[in-house]
Amino acid sequence: MPNDTEAQPHAGTVPDSGRGSGSIKAAALWAAASQYIQFGLQFATSVIVSRFFLKPEEIGLFSVALAAAMILSVIQDFGLTRYIGRHPTADEDTVRHCTVIAAVFSFLLAALILAIAWPVAHFYGERRLFPILGLIAASYLLNPWSIVPVALLSRRLDFKATFAVNATGSVTNSVCALTLAALGFSAESLAWAMIAQAAARALTAQMLIPTAPSMQVRWERAREIIGFGSGSALLYLSGGIGMRTPDLIVGRMQGMAAAGLFSRGVALAAQLHYLVAGAVSSIYYPTFARLRDEGKELGPYYERVVAAHGAIVWPAMALLAVLSEPVILLLYGPGWAGAAPLLAFVALAECCFVALPLHMDLPILLGRLRMLLWFNLADTALSVGTLTLGAAFGVEAAAASRVAYGAGWFLLYAFWLQRLVGFRWRVALKVYAASLLVAIATAAPALYAVFIWRSPATLDIYGLAVAGSTSVMAWAVAILAFRHPARADIISMARHVLAMISKRMPKQRA
Repeated sequence: MPNDTEAQPHAGTVPDSGRGSGSIKAAALWAAASQYIQFGLQFATSVIVSRFFLKPEEIGLFSVALAAAMILSVIQDFGLTRYIGRHPTADEDTVRHCTVIAAVFSFLLAALILAIAWPVAHFYGERRLFPILGLIAASYLLNPWSIVPVALLSRRLDFKATFAVNATGSVTNSVCALTLAALGFSAESLAWAMIAQAAARALTAQMLIPTAPSMQVRWERAREIIGFGSGSALLYLSGGIGMRTPDLIVGRMQGMAAAGLFSRGVALAAQLHYLVAGAVSSIYYPTFARLRDEGKELGPYYERVVAAHGAIVWPAMALLAVLSEPVILLLYGPGWAGAAPLLAFVALAECCFVALPLHMDLPILLGRLRMLLWFNLADTALSVGTLTLGAAFGVEAAAASRVAYGAGWFLLYAFWLQRLVGFRWRVALKVYAASLLVAIATAAPALYAVFIWRSPATLDIYGLAVAGSTSVMAWAVAILAFRHPARADIISMARHVLAMISKRMPKQRA
């Protein structure tokens, strides 16, 4: 386990931070555009595949295979993205060593996934898990050729370039998945799409920043990076178990059809989360790294992040929970109706998790990796324990357990993170109170629509559009009426977007 110290540049490197001077607002907009493109493609693909081509048990089959693989996939990145992000210079020597390490660990990961493929297939009594895991293993062999370039681009806040990498991969994934699913490749179509996406991302990233491996590798330098990565790998292994075991536990205890329903409900809530707030989350780590390098207090900036998440994610999740049944019926059809209550529970649980954003990023940035690992082990035990208890009673109880887990998760991290970052409880509680009021106001029109005007089962696309649009208007009014702490940042970002649009309009006319 490495000591809780900052990564130091290799002796003799040029004291150039390599962080660039990109605008944080511009980076946020490009990151948002990237996330929206990915969300739109993933969302459309999942809807079409689920509604027309694959059944819940087939989705469950792929979800279980992917979950098993992703528990091990923590060694794919091996902490390299954050190592590059927090390194003082990210010089050529550092990049070269990180690229070699990424390539080596990709082969190790592929071998591990192949090694568990047959035991996993035997454990679940599903032979088709073996070839699906084999395809997933092949996709990880291509990932290292995009990891380091994207980390360098993110470090520079060059999210215009990362947009190209992510968009190319997402388009390739969607085209491949839809084509193969339509041709009858079943769950395997989603695994082949992962290979196609990894190849497209690798080619695009290498065109932007070539990072070919080199034999000029020194063991002492590699050991330093691996030392940091080993601590990160243990951390992400623990976190991966907590995040990925739900599909595995539900699939084992309730069957593949239940795993498919659970996976779809969780995925839809996660997709909306990233749509409304996760789009800019990728800029947080390099931004806080820059603030740390400048010697600024992180607490006030963290309070603004908490406020932004509360103002956007809480109302969105409350709205999704109220409209869960009509949304599921409209998107996936009656065959997926069982996912509606699961989606409602998971959406409410998301409010707990966004109440303390960057709970892993900031401790890593501030050199508290060892302590974070202990917190994460407790976090994983809480997640697995509550889910196993819930899954014993059924898939709905498994989803409901996520709310209990979310409350426990908040209590676990809140006081430690406050001491570490230095945010003020008075400000945080004010943000939570305002966010709750805005969430209630946002959900009110939807509640009227599903319980008085119509019913969840009869709220067609027209009714859903009316409920959604009136809820968005209620959100905008509530942000101003309740004087939410994030209102200034929201207005500023909106003005920045409008300014960018107005600047481009004359060029388009010409």
